[in-house]
Formats: sequence, C-alpha cells, structure tokens
Amino acid sequence: MSPPEDAIAVVGMAGRFPGAPDVPSLWRNLLDGVDAVHDYTEAELRALGVGERLLADPAHVRAGGRLTGTTAFDAGFFGMTAGEAAAVDPQQRLFLEQSWAALEDAGCDPAAFDGLVGVFSGASVNRHFLYRQFTGDPDEPLVPGFAPDYAAAQVAYRLGLTGPAMAVQTACSSSLTAVCVAAQHLLDYRCDLALAGGVSVTEPRFRHTPGGLVSPDGRCRAFDAAGRGGSYGSGVAVLALKRLRDAAESRDRVLAVLRGWAVGNDGARRAGFAAPGLDGQASVVAEALADAELTPGAIGFVEAHGSGTAVGDAIEVAALVQAFSGDPLPPGTVALGSVKTNLGNLDAAAGAASLVKAVLAVRHGVIPANLHFERAHPDVEFGPFYVPVKNVTWETETRRAGVSSFGLGGTNAHVIVEQAADGPPRTASTGWRVLPVSARSPEALRQARTRLADHLEAAPRTSLDDVAHTLTAGRRAFAHRAAIVCRDLPEAVARLRGLPDGAPYDAPEDLTRAVGAWVAGGEPAWPRADGRVVSLPAYPFQRQEV
Repeated sequence: MSPPEDAIAVVGMAGRFPGAPDVPSLWRNLLDGVDAVHDYTEAELRALGVGERLLADPAHVRAGGRLTGTTAFDAGFFGMTAGEAAAVDPQQRLFLEQSWAALEDAGCDPAAFDGLVGVFSGASVNRHFLYRQFTGDPDEPLVPGFAPDYAAAQVAYRLGLTGPAMAVQTACSSSLTAVCVAAQHLLDYRCDLALAGGVSVTEPRFRHTPGGLVSPDGRCRAFDAAGRGGSYGSGVAVLALKRLRDAAESRDRVLAVLRGWAVGNDGARRAGFAAPGLDGQASVVAEALADAELTPGAIGFVEAHGSGTAVGDAIEVAALVQAFSGDPLPPGTVALGSVKTNLGNLDAAAGAASLVKAVLAVRHGVIPANLHFERAHPDVEFGPFYVPVKNVTWETETRRAGVSSFGLGGTNAHVIVEQAADGPPRTASTGWRVLPVSARSPEALRQARTRLADHLEAAPRTSLDDVAHTLTAGRRAFAHRAAIVCRDLPEAVARLRGLPDGAPYDAPEDLTRAVGAWVAGGEPAWPRADGRVVSLPAYPFQRQEV
C-alpha cells in the first residue's frame, strides 16, 4: 500500500547522543548493543559542581547519559561573539549546530532554498542559567533569550530562516510533538522544509525514590521484572522534513516516510497529574494508525516510550494492546523496544531520538536488541508484542514502525514511520567528476577533506555521482576552498588526502580551469553530476570553550 498523498518525507537527520557524536555512530552503537549510560566518578561529580550533601546521599544516582563537549562551541560560524556564546544556553548552541548539520544531510543550503524553512524545537529546563544565577554573581543581570522557548528562534535568526519558528514544550514528549507540529505545518503549506527535534543538557543530580522515574544504577530496564526507572541524560536530535510529493519532485533522498501522526492528552482519567493514562495512550496510537490509513497488522515494530517503571511500562503495553485489539495478531508478532535502555531518558530530546532509531530501523531492515531485558515484568501483558534481546533482521515487503513519546502531564505523541520506496534504477556513469570542499578556515578545510576521505574509504559502494552532486548542489561554498577532479572513489580518496596515487593527473583542461576559478572564489562552472543527495560528513565545527 503506497503512502497517502499527504505523507511527509524525512530528508535529513543529525544529532549528538551519549556515546555517539553523530547519527551513524548511534546506529553502530545500537547494533552493537552499547550501553552508553555513564557511571560518574566522584572526581567527575565534583568537577560538575555536585555538592557534598548530594554526594553523601546514598539515594544519589551517579549515572546518566553523558554528552561530552557541551561547553565548547564554534561561535564564529554562527556569527556570535564569545560573550554571546557564553551567555547562551548550551541547549541552544547544540540545537543550532545540529540544525545546520541536518540541513547539510538534506542537501539544503538555506540561503539557496526556494521556499520557507520552519523550525520546531523542544528543550529542557535551562539548568545552565539556573546554576549561574544560584552559584554566580547575584548582581548578574538576566540575559534576554535565555529560556528554552528561544531555541527555534536562535536557529531562525542565525541561519536566516523565515518560516514558522516555535518552541514546543510538552515535557518528555516535546521533540516528537514538535515533529507532529512541523508535519502539520508542512501539510498546511506554512513552510516548505521543516527542522524539528529537541535537545536536553542535564547533569547527574537525581535521587532514586521507590516508584520514581530514576533507577538506583541509572539503567533503564524497560518491560523487565527488575525495572525501577532509568536515568536522565543529555542529547540532541534534529530531523529535516518535506512534503513527500515535493521531495519526489526535487529528487531528494528520502530516509523514511512519516505516514501518520497524532497528539493527545490523558485528561483526568488517570491516578494523578504525573501518572500515565491508559485510554489516552491507546487513543493517540489508534488515531495515528487511522491517520496513516493502516491497520495494526501493518506495524512490525513499536519504538515505545519505555521508561522502565513498573507502572508506566504496564500501562503503556496495555494501551498498545488495546489500540491493536481491532486487528488480532498472534503473540510474538510485533517487536517492542526503547532507546532509553541504550541512552537513558533524554527528556525533551527523547522522542526525536526514538524517531531517529525507528527511521534507521525501517531504512536498514534491522530491529536493534533491547538492552537489560532478562525476565518479563509479571504485570505486563504483552499480547502480540515481544521484546527482542538480539538484533532482528526485518524481512517484509514494506517495513513500518510506530513511535511513542509520553510527557509528564499527559501529552502523548505517536508517529507512524514507513520505509521509503526505492528510487528508479540508475546506470553508473563514467568520466571525470569534481568534488568541491570548503570551510571557514584553513584548519576546518583540512578536517573536511580528511573526514570526506575517511567516509568514502569506509563506504566503497557510494556513488561518485551522488557525492559530486551533494557537494556541489547541497553544501554552502565558504571562503577557504579546495576541489579535486577524479574518476572513481579510490582516486577521490587519494587526492583528498593529497597522496600520490600513481596515476597521471590528466583531467580535461576546461575542468581544471573551472576548478581553479571556483577555488579562487568564483561560481561552479563545471557540468552538474547526475546524482542525488547522499549522507556525507557534516561541517567540522571549530569548537572552543565558552
């Protein structure tokens, strides 16, 4: 069944996660079963400013999803002074960087894009501001734009985007709700490309309490009998979205299709404000399936909210079983996972991280194993669902997944993700191609060349036409430039590294003249490669401590 006309294409993704500096690294870690929750040493905790009373508290949870380098930033790239960068919430800085990386992954230079680009962000509490106010100079003035509300506005201002820019704050479901809001804005033609996601920067300042959200060791044992919560962590994920019909017309690379989505609230039918509601969760899943024009039998994998609490997991699975009850399925039919078992709870970024995992799963045809699952919780009635304890090869005609994210306070979001259709077959071309690379400084240019060479060497089946097209049409040309002319990937790798490859550099004279003119600051004057956008390494930000 083909996706409906109002489906949304995922055309780019970027992010930084505990233990993974980018999306490809996250996927490798998921497949390798990496537990990225970090156990902090006492020295690390003291360096973070954790006080003596909390250090001495036996309930203090000394673990969490750690993101390194949150105090470093390439201020110059975004037109900030050092003082401005130091005053800005690290969450805004991370969301800025990954918004640019998501645009690059989509092959979109916003300055050349013919349309409106919108930004939809979720962010956690600005703890950076709170710590500065409570531990710094009490006379320090308030800085305008410090709140989480301004993450989207910062991106719009720094990147020159004139579509809707709005913050979406629904606690842990913020980023997936932001994706739903962005998708609807695309369908309503309020923008033509949307950046949507979330960010959270936090520190290990949480205590375990019986029945609470944080486990004693910080590990999330979703759906397991030993589940006692999880841990909070830092991370950022941003997805670039377009209307599917527009992506097809532009010959964009489509990573996956968002076929349906829904957002709702539990209302008052629950035990308390912070308690989850079964009916509300079941309703949002059923509504998303109806929006996608699918029955439950079309779903092979659900990336759950999966907080690891006994009550939360039992209610979530019961809600899924209720939503799937109209299409009876045998036990062990639908895989059930939670990326929180790998990363911890990324709070406002949690839903977007879950969506990234689901997009990669439908794209690559593998459902990653769920960590820390040994014995099913006795209060969880799984119905057609099962928890995979090893990677599962996903063989079906069209892979589809559901993604859930539930916020404290009852705002629930669910998205249906579908495998993208294969593009029409192409005949590999031969001949010379130009690979242009640029950056804002000589050192950044050197790193960009090295990263591209490493990437191409590790991906020998990459189409050289796609690489040439992406670099020419999908990347901004900065002041410091280099370009090579090559006929195949080994030649490209060697010349990017500046190494002798044993072959004469006999490129056509007109091509070498065009390359020389571009390196000197001109416009690209060589023939455009007949390629499509492909994922290549993002800009090498020159981060400095702020």
